[in-house]
Order: sequence, then C-alpha cells, then structure tokens
Amino acid sequence: MKFNVSEREGRVRPDGMAKVTGDLKYLTDLAFPNMLHGKILRSSYPHANIVSIKTERAEQLPGVAVVITHKDVPGMNRFGIIFPDQPVFCEDKVRYVGDAIAAVAAESEAIAYEALALIEVVYEELPVIDDPKKALAKDAPKLHLSGNILHRATFKNGDVSKAFDDCFTVVEETYELPRQMHAYLETEGGVIVPKEDGSITVYAGTQHGFKDRFQLARILAKPEHEIRIISSPMGGSFGGKDELNIQPYGAILALVTGRPVKVHHTRKESVWAGLKRHPMRITMKTGASKTGKIVAHEVQIIADTGAYATLGPAVLDFAVEHASGPYIIPNIDIEGLSVFTNNGVSGEFRGFGGNQITFALEGQINRLAEALGIDPIELRRKNIRKATDKGPLGQRIAPSNGALEVLESINTLCMKQKEKQKQEPCSKWKRKGTGMALAMHGGGLGFGRLDSTGGRLALNHEGKIEIAFGFEECGQGLLAVIENIVIKEIGCSQNDLKIVIGDTALVPVSGSSTASRGTSMVWQSVQRMKEPFTQKICKRVSQLLSIPENELILGENGLWRVNGKHPCMTYKQLAQEMKDGSPLVVYTNFHFPTTPDAVIGGHYLYTFGGVKVEVEVDLLTGKVKVTDLDHVIAAGPVISPNGYRGQIEGGGVMSLGYTLMEEAKMEGGRYVTENFDTYLIPSIADIPFHTNVQAIEALYKDDSHGPRGVGEIGTIAITPAIVNAIHDATGHWVRHLPVSSEEILEAVEVRRMLEWT
Repeated sequence: MKFNVSEREGRVRPDGMAKVTGDLKYLTDLAFPNMLHGKILRSSYPHANIVSIKTERAEQLPGVAVVITHKDVPGMNRFGIIFPDQPVFCEDKVRYVGDAIAAVAAESEAIAYEALALIEVVYEELPVIDDPKKALAKDAPKLHLSGNILHRATFKNGDVSKAFDDCFTVVEETYELPRQMHAYLETEGGVIVPKEDGSITVYAGTQHGFKDRFQLARILAKPEHEIRIISSPMGGSFGGKDELNIQPYGAILALVTGRPVKVHHTRKESVWAGLKRHPMRITMKTGASKTGKIVAHEVQIIADTGAYATLGPAVLDFAVEHASGPYIIPNIDIEGLSVFTNNGVSGEFRGFGGNQITFALEGQINRLAEALGIDPIELRRKNIRKATDKGPLGQRIAPSNGALEVLESINTLCMKQKEKQKQEPCSKWKRKGTGMALAMHGGGLGFGRLDSTGGRLALNHEGKIEIAFGFEECGQGLLAVIENIVIKEIGCSQNDLKIVIGDTALVPVSGSSTASRGTSMVWQSVQRMKEPFTQKICKRVSQLLSIPENELILGENGLWRVNGKHPCMTYKQLAQEMKDGSPLVVYTNFHFPTTPDAVIGGHYLYTFGGVKVEVEVDLLTGKVKVTDLDHVIAAGPVISPNGYRGQIEGGGVMSLGYTLMEEAKMEGGRYVTENFDTYLIPSIADIPFHTNVQAIEALYKDDSHGPRGVGEIGTIAITPAIVNAIHDATGHWVRHLPVSSEEILEAVEVRRMLEWT
C-alpha cells in the first residue's frame, strides 16, 4: 500500500490512543445514576390507519416508569432537518415500518421490551406503495397532502433534440442503484439527562448539534438555551445521524420522568428506523460526434425517498447538478423526481447522490467509447472540463485543473496495469480486467442554503491555546485536522493545544459536519483568526516584559524572542498574568464560499477523483474480486496525511461493498435484511491488499480557498471503475447493482467464455 504524501510530523491523532485501547467512551457507553432505559414501539405495517392505541397494560407492568404517545409531545409533533414532515409519534396513520407509535421508559431494557409487547395498537391496513412507479400512477393513493412527489429538479441548456439528430452515435441505458445501509459501528443512541431547572443535556450522536437543538426546541416547546447537545465522539455516521433519531423520544421520556433515560437502537431497530442511501433509477441518453465530442445528454432520475423528506430534495438537486460530471456538454436536459413511497426513509449518505449519478454517467462514457471505437481515456480527454470552465449548472466556480490532472494520472496507472497483465499467465477459470472512472464532487451545501461557520481561538485560564468549533468528531479524524492546522499556523506544540468541539454550550455555531466542508472551514477559520490572536498575545507580553512586539513570536510552550533559545514567557505564565485582565480571545464567523450566480444548490469548490481498479472474475462462480485499487485525488493541500489516506481508503471500501454485495432490500415495504448476518459488508478478505492513494496537492493559481474536504470524493468513482473492469474481463456491461453472480454467469454462458473440453 502506497501513499505519495508522508506523515510529515509523525503525530498520532489526538483520539487515537484512547480508541485503540478501548478507553474512549462513546455516547452510548455513558451511564448515569438512577437512569432509565427507553424503547420505541414502531409500526407493524408499512402503511395503515391507526384505529386505536391502548397503553394501560404496559403502564401497569412493574418497573415501567412511563409510556408516552403523540398526546405527550409538548410542542410540534414533527421533525425533519429541512421539511418537518415526520411525526415524532404517529397520530392517525403510519407510512413505513419505522414510524414510532409509542415509547416506554423502564428500570431495565428487558422490562421496556416487555412493556412494548403489552401496548395494543389496532390498525386498518392500506395499500402499500413499495415502488416509485406505483407512487407516480394516476390512481395511486396520496401518501402526503401534497401528493407523492417530494421534489422535482431540472436543468436544461441548448437544444437537446436537435443535437441528438446531428449525433454520429447515441447510447441509451437505464441504471438501477440499490438502497444501502450506513453500517456504522455505533447504532443510533444516547442518554438524555434532565436538570431541576427544566433544562436537559442530550448526549447523542449527531452531525449538527445546533440543528438538533433547534428541532428539539420546537418539539419540546422549550427555548433553545435550555437544551444542550453533546455530540462527540460517536462511532461513525456517514450522513446517517445528520437527522434526529432517538433524541425526541429520550428527551420527552426524561422530562416526564425527571430521570436520565438511555435509548440505544439494536441493529434491527437501526435498520427499521434509520436512514439509507437513496435507491435510484437513472435513464441516460448520450450522443457524440464521429470524432468523440459529446454534444447531447438527456437524463431522467427517479429517486425513492421513502416515507418522509429529510434531505431528499437536496440529494436530488446534487444528483442533477453532477449529471454531466467533469465533462463539458453543450446540450443537456436533466429532470429528477424524488418520490414518496412506503419504503424506509432515504436521506443523507456519504456522496449525497453523487455515487448514483456518477455510476450512470461513467457507464455512458465507456459505452460511447466502445460504440465509437475510441479509447475511453482519449474520449474523456476530448471532453474534460478546462480549469476556467463554468460549473455543471452554468455557474461560476473556483478555477481548477483537477479534472485533467486526475485523468492523466489515471491514464498512466492504467497503462502500467495493462503492461503488467500482459506478463501474467492466463487462467482457464478466471479472467482479469482493468477499469477506470472519474468523479467531480461539490463541497459545502451550495448556493442559497445556510452554510455559515464560526470559530474561537483563545488562551484559556489553564495556559492552553484553546480552539473551539461547533463540529462533531464522527470518526472522520477532524480532531487531527484541527490539531495539524493550528500547530502549523500558530506555531505552538501538541501539548500547548486544547480542542473543544461537539458541545453546544461551549462552542460557536459552525454548521454541520457534512458535505466535505469540515477541513475547509477549519483551515479558513484559522487563517482569519491567527493574525489577530498572535497580535493580541504579543502585545500583552510586550507590555509585561518591555520587549518590542516585532521581536516576539509564538512557539512551543510559549512566546519566544526572535532567535531566542528558550521561551521568554510560557503560555501558563501568561495565563497567570491575565487572571485579572481581559481575556485573549478572537472569534470568526463567515459563510462557506459560494458561487456568485443565483443557482440554488450550485456549488463553488469542487474536488476531483479518479480510480483505477483491477478485478478478477471467477468464471465458475460468477464472483468478482477487486485485486488492485488506485485512487488519484485532487483536493488541494493535504493537512493530515494519515487521515486523508484513511478517508479515501475507507470510502473506497464502502463503495466496494455498494458495488458488489450491499443491498438493503425491501419487499412489500418491509426489510428483507435486518442484520449483518444477511446484509453483508466488506471484510478484510474483500479488501485488495494493493490499495494506493495519490494526492494532487497543487491548487490553481491565485486560489486562496485552501484544502478541500475528502470525506466523500473517495467513494464516488469506485463503482463505475469496478463495472468497467468487469466489462474488460467479460465483455458484459452491468447496469444494476449490486453486481449479481448469476448475471455474470449468464454473461459467461452467452459469450461461451468457458470450454469444458
């Protein structure tokens, strides 16, 4: 395994030791005196009217503290990060099997489960809409008052119809993408602790503590300052904990009982109620000239958003925006629909719609190349965006040559792989293939969406340089990023630093830990704060020691005189001197860089990624194994090399699973797979030993926006690259995920790839 960027400082990430030794406590590990255990009764049906709810038998069970329903919600009985359309507790109708009917707080988890079984709910079953096609039928029952279409997104440019008439070659295909589980280590859960003054502290995993606080304030009919969210550390999220999950139930139970309440989903409960990646059906029609210039592109996207909205509209907008990817296509017509069904709720997931649309787009590019008889790399080279081209929605974006740089690096890797394959002996029963794909990914929330951040840099009373952000540590390595940036920019040491995140009572509002924005926002915040902070400290020490300010610099353990051999005043000494004076603190608040053009959801900062894979296809079993995996990523300077590599490699493995094995299948509105015994995710045996990452760190001239986040870009080009490699090995194009062994075997049979003599 290789990475072209070394761990320059050789530092262990701040939370690394505690994690590998098991000392670190996740939020679901917490326990408090007199704590109750909460459990939630979910719907027995994917679609039904509620005739009655009777809780008396459950309330009388010894050890049960309280049973609550919709009648016990103090404020608004709805939540949703953008559209609050999901009931905390259903009043008269259920729309999917994850809908909550009631909740119990009891002395033990076992008693809570027993109480759930005693709650009597009478349902009147309704027709189940388990496919977007059914939802779009004229006679389909309306799942919401507004109908079954959550959101429609379009983008048009040029004259597509005329352009297709002039094309030399046109390819058309429909791609089907599955529902995927986030499969985080720590399922949804936490502890809610009430206080005598009526306030509460919520210890629960989330990617946006302040947004949770806002939503809970509406549900609980409380002012936000009475709700404290402590959200770090958590055992993974990948977008799945961006929305409220257990927080409303635990909060109401805690307020009603006056006791701490822990709610922690089992894996089965997490499957039923948790968010999933949007299943999509994408039809693309793409046309090119004889020379390989792509001139027309028509796209239709139907996304199954499930029963409620969450961030379904934004996911669809993102897919529409990235439907042309890193290519310049003059005539384009894209339409997307996000459709309500009685399936599980689809929402935020690493890649945010980019994974689905890029699978289809890159599939089209490769099919075009085959139809035209042009090398796939050369076809991309003819159509790749230039550094100063406008964005995919016609908006102005930050100039970047990342697309071409990634393409050329991937080309070099592919040529080396082909040479290597020529020298390897052929197998009668196995075939090897090489594939590649490109990806373009917008960072931040996009134009027109609230996307501000805030930071605080101070010398605290302990003599530590304290930096605070309203971000969360989800396992992505943000603590290491913050540490590396501050040490480099301020000049202090690891021991001089204190990082404060994930606690709404202690940090400034910084926006969500999503959309590959964390690293960028931290870097930009520190750029804004470092000079005023340094000036404040140097001025104070200058006054205390009568040393000119311009002769002082911040360094390890304190302030140094230029060319000095030791600190002239330590940070601790300065903190002691400051006890009766004004604090040394600076703040910043600004918005994520956005395009100046009024294109709703349009992004400004993009990262680019490329993947080269080698696969081995077993002609006897139809199994596909990825044997080599190379990433090339253009995302600006690398801040935390180990973290960067971990994000790219980890994202690659997640998408390997998405491509070859993962599907949260539903039948009749019910999950077929409810645990990891049947929902398979990659193990160490499935991961290629040869997994390499190449970072392109250079930014375009005069680019002052610094490093981009890489939490998502490593997940996106994997799938089309693997499918391209399968085609290279077998001649068969896969259009439905996950790749089916039966489909591969059928292709082997049709192509008579096996000789039994």
